[in-house]
Amino acid sequence: MTNLNGNTKANSPAPRPLIISVGKRLRNSLNRITSSQSRIPVSPIIDPETFDWTAEVAENWRMIATEASQILRFRDAVPPLKEISPDHARIAGDGNWRSFFLVGYGFEVPENCARAPVTAALVKKIPDLNSAFFSILDPGAVIPRHRGVTRGLVTCHLGLSIPHPPEKCTMQVEDMDLHWNEGKWLVFDDSYFHQVHNDTDQRRIILLIQVKRPMRLLGRLVNDFALWNIRRSPFVQDARQNLGQWEEAFQNAERNEAA
Repeated sequence: MTNLNGNTKANSPAPRPLIISVGKRLRNSLNRITSSQSRIPVSPIIDPETFDWTAEVAENWRMIATEASQILRFRDAVPPLKEISPDHARIAGDGNWRSFFLVGYGFEVPENCARAPVTAALVKKIPDLNSAFFSILDPGAVIPRHRGVTRGLVTCHLGLSIPHPPEKCTMQVEDMDLHWNEGKWLVFDDSYFHQVHNDTDQRRIILLIQVKRPMRLLGRLVNDFALWNIRRSPFVQDARQNLGQWEEAFQNAERNEAA
């Protein structure tokens, strides 16, 4: 049933507050180092052409969208983000933001990759990949204002199925209102505050990619050390365990359709 090849059990809840507290205290200092070491602009919005791999993935967006739509046949078996990651409970809503992981913080989900083979093959070629998943936002969903854990990662959204009109499904990064378009990338630094509103009666589906920020040597060393610790923290290990439990639900949904 476990699909992340991990025998590591999630840590007990007790150390979580300490880990989170330490992480928050260090975040600003680490972000300052990252900013000084970055090889790309330190700005809320980043040109997709900054990354060579974005063109090839975008060229195949229709096949990626088809795989996502096939997975959404089993929508109720795709876990809400709050069920995967307890640390996202504040922003994850009431089950209206779902995530189908192919790779999470470097940990591959083999069963899910097999369900989306074209997408998986494309994302596995991305240099310095941290995470890759289909992000599904239901009609009326709101993701409140928040920011990511580190400036050492860059977040990239490829539009797959976008509500109409696009202006009614908005991501605000700092004071800028942004909209997704099918087959187009929206690349940003999620260490800046951002929020999302889907004010439509349609579902928004994107391919979300996170990659390491290109940096000079000191920045790479600091970033790799920070990510090493995040990967081993309850923030990630609990999610690995929870994803394994949801695999059974997806298999049951597939069997029910075949019956």
